[in-house]
Amino acid sequence: MIRNVISIVIFLFASTSFAQISPGVIHDFFAKHPEYYSDGFDFPVGKPDAKKYYNAQAFGKNYHLGDDWNGTGGGNSDLGDPVFSCANGYVVFAEDIGGGWGNVVRVVHVISEKPLVLVESLYAHLHEIKTKIGPIKRGEQLGTIGNAGGIYWAHLHLEIRMEYDLPIGGGYSDITTGYTDPTAFIKAHRP
Repeated sequence: MIRNVISIVIFLFASTSFAQISPGVIHDFFAKHPEYYSDGFDFPVGKPDAKKYYNAQAFGKNYHLGDDWNGTGGGNSDLGDPVFSCANGYVVFAEDIGGGWGNVVRVVHVISEKPLVLVESLYAHLHEIKTKIGPIKRGEQLGTIGNAGGIYWAHLHLEIRMEYDLPIGGGYSDITTGYTDPTAFIKAHRP
């Protein structure tokens, strides 16, 4: 019964797309600005190697579609810590969507030129958004660790999506199509 209710909630969230920039605009931008192609991925906290952070809930655990990064101090000790873009790319979304997500930033990255392969990093529960729609470089601050307005202990929810413009979703699902393990992906794409 509970799993059916969770599935219904996830479906309701998943039926809405939140990206603000069309794929055509993204393709045109990267065609004109190859300097924003990814030259590798770093961890978004404790840059570049997640120093003084740990993955409190990994991809796949409890059907989790991302990683939850917490400071080693525990509790809300990491509230307000900086969050950085994992790689060069283009910020396509940066706003508070409320609910369990809070402030969310979505960044599209080019990981292959021929053929053009786009992936997306999603950063959620941010305390503050420190970026806007447009280009961003690896290591530039895009926000601060938050708690979705006090709903959770402070942490960063990070997703890596292998498909651009997936609906925001519910953060948990046994259907992982379009998602990948963020930690494994970052480790496989280091500069």
